[in-house]
Amino acid sequence: MRILALVPGGIGDQILFFPTIDNLKGRYPDAEIDVVVEPRSTSAYRVSKSVHKVIPFDFKDVNGPADWGNLLGIIRDSEYDVAMSLGRRFGVGLLLWLTGIPVRIGFDVGASKLFLSNPVSLNLNQYAAQMFHDLVRGLNITDPCPAVGINVPKADIDWAEAEQQRLGIKESGYVLIHGGENKPDRTLGVDRIYPVKQWQQIVKDLQTRQPNIPVAVIEGPDDGEFIEALLTLCPALKVISPPDIGKLAATIAGANLMLCTNSGPMHLAVAVGTYTIALFGPSDPAKLLPENGRSIAIKSRTGKLADIPPSDILEKIWKG
Repeated sequence: MRILALVPGGIGDQILFFPTIDNLKGRYPDAEIDVVVEPRSTSAYRVSKSVHKVIPFDFKDVNGPADWGNLLGIIRDSEYDVAMSLGRRFGVGLLLWLTGIPVRIGFDVGASKLFLSNPVSLNLNQYAAQMFHDLVRGLNITDPCPAVGINVPKADIDWAEAEQQRLGIKESGYVLIHGGENKPDRTLGVDRIYPVKQWQQIVKDLQTRQPNIPVAVIEGPDDGEFIEALLTLCPALKVISPPDIGKLAATIAGANLMLCTNSGPMHLAVAVGTYTIALFGPSDPAKLLPENGRSIAIKSRTGKLADIPPSDILEKIWKG
């Protein structure tokens, strides 16, 4: 069997779709499962244990007939048996219909439902991984949704351990912060940035109460200004700059505690089982975090991240 999944969205969306892919691979171990994802999200599949091939396609771009035609040709050449799509746009549904794939599964909302052979009802009032996993009902699979899981390459684990040694982090572990500025989010007006001065209060309290537990911060490619400002206020912070998602996941897995905003690294923390406290602005935590006892949400009362008092975060830290 050959299965194709169309998964628009960022890295977080891909990780939340992993349980669906893993369930399909478990049900059909000899199947080849390919995915079509936006270029910004292809790196997520470095830590996927079930995907055969990743096909980049920018669903959000202004794609012309040639772009859609090229993707159509790639899909038709592979002769897939099943297509599964998270996209609900007319163009995505039409594309699937034109491919000639006999089994086309998607949600029964939006214009794309006209082109589906096996529509599935959409329930938005649940954890997103469970919502995505509902698509397997289009294949008459009724298995419960697996936990979000990833496969971190050994080379990435070795890199993270070497980084810890370089930074002088011993077996006592460390607290990890991810709170930098993300350019795509800022452009779209998405509020995922917790102010540096409030992070300072948290770091200071951690260093005062637990001076033997290092506090580290993740530096991503767009986090330069955030890191510089935070180091000015907290010079004892250790900075870790993972060059890819596998090494980022390994870094998170080595931490005793992850403090972050709603982001891709938050989903990685869930996947590797690190105790996580995540900050939410307007988003609903129930749709983005599982109820597993290790993933704690703090939601702003006003919908703005900056309005979460550091005292609320510290209370959760020391309660845990």
